[in-house]
Amino acid sequence: MAKYVERNLLDDEQVVYKGTLHWIVFIPGLFLILMGVLLTMAGYSIPDLFDSGWIVFAVLPVVFIYIKGSYVLFVALIKSITTELAITSTRIIVKTGLIRRNTTELLHSKVESLNVNQSITGRILGFGTVIINGTGGIKTPIRHVSKPLEFRKQAMNTVFDQ
Repeated sequence: MAKYVERNLLDDEQVVYKGTLHWIVFIPGLFLILMGVLLTMAGYSIPDLFDSGWIVFAVLPVVFIYIKGSYVLFVALIKSITTELAITSTRIIVKTGLIRRNTTELLHSKVESLNVNQSITGRILGFGTVIINGTGGIKTPIRHVSKPLEFRKQAMNTVFDQ
């Protein structure tokens, strides 16, 4: 399957830098599945649970936790696979979505500044939100970017060196 950025390059336009989403997007789904495993193990440690009628009340929430965790993990996987972040010689391109596509393409001449927001966890693990400020007050936040300072540095070098 061809990538969006490569398919939509202009004449004489080249990709300078490609960004990615951080693996932190998988943590909520993994946490829910881990909680399901822990609750399952706790249920097996109660000997009278299977002999009484309480098994239904113990199993159903755990099943729902597994289903929700799997769904959240699947959504994170799709988000990670389908998000493209690219800095080209003439534009900054952000594409998200599989079925419903959302693209932001900002010409270098329309970029005013780039901001990076990082929490303490983001600084430790290396992810953050890059906010592209365009002319006219347009702000485009890109969440969970891996190495956001490197993304900003590459964008600033490309955008403001022309």
